[in-house]
Amino acid sequence: MAHGVYESKLRALLHLLKYDGIEPVAKRLGAMLADEVLAIPDLPRELLAVPVPLHGGKRRTRGFNQSELLARGLMSAMRRRQPEMQIRLAAALLVRQRATESQAGLNPHERRRNVRGAFSVPHPETIAGRDVLLVDDIFTTGATARACSTALRRAGARRVWVATVARAQKQRTEQREDIELREPEGRELPMQEDFAFWEEGRPVQTGGDAR
Repeated sequence: MAHGVYESKLRALLHLLKYDGIEPVAKRLGAMLADEVLAIPDLPRELLAVPVPLHGGKRRTRGFNQSELLARGLMSAMRRRQPEMQIRLAAALLVRQRATESQAGLNPHERRRNVRGAFSVPHPETIAGRDVLLVDDIFTTGATARACSTALRRAGARRVWVATVARAQKQRTEQREDIELREPEGRELPMQEDFAFWEEGRPVQTGGDAR
């Protein structure tokens, strides 16, 4: 799920965080995203919050991972609103094991190819049977979210939800599709199924749209 569309005020706030390094913005954006996460039906009481990782070189150059800062802001807001929840940050659980090109300027197929196999879980025993909330700043085509979710599921995660502050554009229909992550051998999910929430079991349909 996403809080809103990547435009206007939301776009400006994300730029302040990601490109200008105004880290306190993450607390505000994380609180916005917490509204969406807490609205998930049957949300588990125990969650691992896993930020989409940066490659080591990029992390050192930037000085921070914006997704990790967003995850911390989200967790802080969720704990205030739902103190009975057990949500723990697992920032080192998922790693980007190779540097990838910037996704900007790549078409959907190139984006998927660029990040395919780029993520891994070094210690799968820490995630086996756990519910995971994957946190990122922007959902564009879903290539990065799907690559991360694939690594998490293969490591033994029970379910993976993907939460982003913004999505790149408005959806074409009024109805949101919540699709499970499933990649049969030799076939890629079509892009219309490559959305921001996957769950084990059959696809779930929900009405309405993210704000």
